[in-house]
Amino acid sequence: MSGLTTHILDITHGKPAANVNIDLYVAVESSTSLEFRKTVTTNEDGRIDAPLLTDEELTVGEYELIFHIGDYFRTKSLELAEPHFLEKVPVRFSVSEVGAHYHVPLLVSPWGYQVYRGS
Repeated sequence: MSGLTTHILDITHGKPAANVNIDLYVAVESSTSLEFRKTVTTNEDGRIDAPLLTDEELTVGEYELIFHIGDYFRTKSLELAEPHFLEKVPVRFSVSEVGAHYHVPLLVSPWGYQVYRGS
């Protein structure tokens, strides 16, 4: 895959996080606001079936992914207080290289997360 991709690893259970909704927002030029583009859901491998944005759609600018992780952890056998410490994980990042692959993995537990630019 190329363009913009992501996947989620559940580090509490040591496996991919399936059936997590992810919202994609794109910064509006000459503004500080974000525009909603789409919602996708991870597959059994914790990945999405197609790029969030293709090479042609991915332009220089600011983007935000919102991972609905609270809903995911509600389906697991964990005793967690409501509302969960992490309901949604927002990740805002910038694209500076047109034509490059941007992969944004999320490693997550109910209490913390790590994100990085993968390959």
